[in-house]
Amino acid sequence: TDQTKVPMYVLCQLNTQGNGIAIAGKHQGKNIGLNLSQTTALFNQLKSEGSRFKIAYTFPKANQELWVRYWLAAGGINPDSDVELLTVPASQTVADMKRGAMDAFSTGDPWPYRIVSDKIGYLAALTGEIWKAHPEEYFAMRKDWVDKHPKATKAILKAIMEAQQWCDDFNNRPELAKILAQRQYFGVPENVLLEPLMGKYNMGDRTIDDKSLAVLFWKDSKGSVSYPYKSHDLWFLTESVRWGFLPKETLTNAKTLIDSVNREDIWKEAAKEAGIPAADIPTSTSRGIEEFFDGVKFDPENPQAYLNSLKIKKA
Repeated sequence: TDQTKVPMYVLCQLNTQGNGIAIAGKHQGKNIGLNLSQTTALFNQLKSEGSRFKIAYTFPKANQELWVRYWLAAGGINPDSDVELLTVPASQTVADMKRGAMDAFSTGDPWPYRIVSDKIGYLAALTGEIWKAHPEEYFAMRKDWVDKHPKATKAILKAIMEAQQWCDDFNNRPELAKILAQRQYFGVPENVLLEPLMGKYNMGDRTIDDKSLAVLFWKDSKGSVSYPYKSHDLWFLTESVRWGFLPKETLTNAKTLIDSVNREDIWKEAAKEAGIPAADIPTSTSRGIEEFFDGVKFDPENPQAYLNSLKIKKA
């Protein structure tokens, strides 16, 4: 809170996917879905009337904002001038949409799904549809603590890996939903948690039954979820430069910055000590070329080319 910067290490990725973009019910039937290219007129009309489309996310300059920005820009909508962006705590989003304080929001399950189950609105898209197997939550610790306690750090990592493998087993998800539904966690009905955990989404105007689009904790269609790929760090830096969150020079020094923060080497040590099969331990710090729903590709070998290809940006 005092703006002091604390050196941190990224030690593992906790999960992939598990987020959605919810839309208020008053916009049902206006074609606001995954592809927004046919709805720019609606956004322009609201803007001209002085009541720009309001979209909320949980934390500024974090994943949820980046998903919203990518989704909008892919449809030809400038997130900095065509809509109004808001920061709202996740647990408050459902109530705020119900009282008409926002038109849309992006956050993690179960809040977007509650919009449908409570008949307040519908889901325009899952973030797994925007970018299949995208990086999501990470586990990070203070650099000074990790440097001082390497064995304890690996013990913590091994415990997380064990939990990730348990959570990733769909046979365990009913029990996971039961645990998370408790008041000290989410405090919501079990089914509101279980259906998304099983990859079952009532989007409001369509249904999805696809486990590969559920939140995943250990493995996804591209390999390891837990391993912190440096290529993903580079995408986050590049996207942050795109929207002016970071200066352009950041990309010049990206490798040095990423190498100082990402400790995938500690992850590998912990994985080997935990007896993780060699096949589940990535041999490259890059997951390779990533492709988004609009056909745009991010090549970690050439982030500037990705940035240059984007039509809507600040950089």
